[in-house]
Amino acid sequence: MVRKVAWSSFLGNFIEWFDYASYSYFATVIAGVFFPSSNRTVALMETFGVFALSFVLRPVGALFWGHFGDRFGRKRALSLSILLMSGASFLIGCLPAYAVIGVLAPLLLLLMRMVQGFSASGEYAGAATFLGEYAPARRRGIYCSLIPASTAIGLLAGSTLAMLMTTNLDAVAMSAWGWRVPFLMAGPLGLIVHYIRNNVADSPIYEQMNAELERKEGGMDAGKGTRNVSPLRTLFHDHLKQVLLSFGACMLNAVGFYTVLTYLPTYLSETVGMEASQSSLITTVCLVLYIGLVFAMGHISDHFGRKKVLVGACVAFIVLTVPAFMILETGAFWPVLLVELALCATLTANDGTLSSYLTETFPTSVRFTGFAFSFNLANALFGGTAPFIATWLIWATGSAIAPAWYMVVIAAIALVAMCLSHENTEKDLGTI
Repeated sequence: MVRKVAWSSFLGNFIEWFDYASYSYFATVIAGVFFPSSNRTVALMETFGVFALSFVLRPVGALFWGHFGDRFGRKRALSLSILLMSGASFLIGCLPAYAVIGVLAPLLLLLMRMVQGFSASGEYAGAATFLGEYAPARRRGIYCSLIPASTAIGLLAGSTLAMLMTTNLDAVAMSAWGWRVPFLMAGPLGLIVHYIRNNVADSPIYEQMNAELERKEGGMDAGKGTRNVSPLRTLFHDHLKQVLLSFGACMLNAVGFYTVLTYLPTYLSETVGMEASQSSLITTVCLVLYIGLVFAMGHISDHFGRKKVLVGACVAFIVLTVPAFMILETGAFWPVLLVELALCATLTANDGTLSSYLTETFPTSVRFTGFAFSFNLANALFGGTAPFIATWLIWATGSAIAPAWYMVVIAAIALVAMCLSHENTEKDLGTI
């Protein structure tokens, strides 16, 4: 059963991030297909604008899926969300271009991206909650690190596919059909994950909570049951501090993840002037390292605690980011590769620990809702907007390192949140 839960968690996040990565890595092609413009920067900003707007529904989706998962079970929520997410991704691959249906094309793209955002908002949090509740307490960090690892493998697959297609297809073929391939793949993959999730049992901790509530309602404690009919109300009434601190921790994850792993390929090719094939190759190499380090950081957090690792990540981003962008600005292959590797290593300290930290922060009755809301609100406000803000900051200031200062500010805010948080490593999730 644990193996099935792990596979379903892995594949669901893989599909989500493979398609999100594909959108970012093919951003310049998609800009030409859906936003034809004589100004390349304007078209690119419009493409990233759709990327950002797709995150608007993520907090709403987080509340929906969190409520659904806390009230009716993790399994049912995840089985339904994967169908919506993969279906929307498949339909993006079927959309006609601006040249065929005019302004309706970008509007339909935005609609499908928003459906993606709504459904995906429950995927990461739900999968981490589901897997964390199955995992043994002393190994919860490394078990939950499978979730960010699956996102990185999705990004790696998207990066590798982009590199291969960029190398082997000309511009006409890429615009005509090449960019559609990763989105069309989501359809059959989503059906496979749905099947696996329908054949697993709900988490033992969640079932234990329900059994206890039923005993209280039907036994000697009749009339004193505490069945949670409104996880959201309970979350904000009883756990507001945890929500705010979790949101602060997630801010750095959102900006760091989308800047380092999805925006930098575009930054290197469009702002620095590196060849697209070189920037894609660097991203691919970094993602390979990232996957291994995510598991290592999850393991380290099991031994030293989530808080210490997350504080270390904040400090490292504050110290390293500006010098790193100064080196990126040179556009030299080997220095850029080394700097991106350093940024990826720093990001894994946050990303490899965050899923277990958030799982341990909230009690079972509101765990899905608390995780999903804090994580997705941060991603909506800071993650989805990161490529757009980075592009705008460079345009507004004329400085190629402007995005670095933005990340430093976010890291400082996250550091304050982490210093105020509590250490919950190895706690029994059934008792919090």
